[in-house]
Amino acid sequence: MAIRVAFLGLGVMGYPMAGHLLSAGYEVTVYNRTTAKAQAWVEQYGGTYRETPAEAAKGADFVMSCVGNDDDLHQVCLGDNGAFSGMAEGAVFVDHTTVSAEVTRELHAVAAEKGIGFLDAPVSGGQAGAENGVLTVMVGGDQPAYDRAEPVMNVYARQIKLLGGSGSGQLTKMVNQICIAGLVQGLSEGIHFAKHAGLNVEDVIGVISKGAAQSWQMENRYKTMVAGEYDHGFAVDWMRKDLGICLDEARKNGASLPVTAAVDQFYGEVQKAGGRRWDTSSLLARLELSEKD
Repeated sequence: MAIRVAFLGLGVMGYPMAGHLLSAGYEVTVYNRTTAKAQAWVEQYGGTYRETPAEAAKGADFVMSCVGNDDDLHQVCLGDNGAFSGMAEGAVFVDHTTVSAEVTRELHAVAAEKGIGFLDAPVSGGQAGAENGVLTVMVGGDQPAYDRAEPVMNVYARQIKLLGGSGSGQLTKMVNQICIAGLVQGLSEGIHFAKHAGLNVEDVIGVISKGAAQSWQMENRYKTMVAGEYDHGFAVDWMRKDLGICLDEARKNGASLPVTAAVDQFYGEVQKAGGRRWDTSSLLARLELSEKD
């Protein structure tokens, strides 16, 4: 009998991730807050949809979620007709949303009382990674639940690792976002400087990308940044949400994040300039806009 999977949340990440599961032979039922999106997914891939998380989760061996924020996750798990009320003992809930470690630990505890496994498993790789099935998955939770869920997650991932107990996946995702924030700001300043210095940016990146300055951001974003194209990738609004989570956690654990705090404010300026949905590489646009003021 086919393994049954419910997927809750069909945004730019969840939509293709759920599609990979169906293509891999899993029996997939989806739920989305906007029912039309769930209907469109079924028309494209097959499978079934339900109108509540509880209905989608009923009878599922695994329930995966990829929603918006802490409140959305809490609602989809514990709200009226939440997934936990439809899940059977022994099922595993895998959350791919980037949320706080606090809400993750709360839901892990509630799930444990119900005999449900709960893994926090935020992802990195963006929309392209989800579409191509090559996401990096950072997991927190209990080993038995991880061992069961890993083959399912492997359908849309190229790297999966259990990093510790509940919350460890979210904390690792925070480290990921902290590192990206500094990298994108550094790349933006480098390109900005190269332009002012009269250098050929293409030639400059071609050289330094083969040395110690190399990064994924440099390899994949510099051309669109130079062209002023920011209508792709991970949106500024989402990054600010993630950096807010990082900064909140740092206040709790005593970590000092001066660069992250500065870049968070820089993204706030991008939002005010109308770039809420621009890609995170739009930090270069902020530098160029400031010249016109």
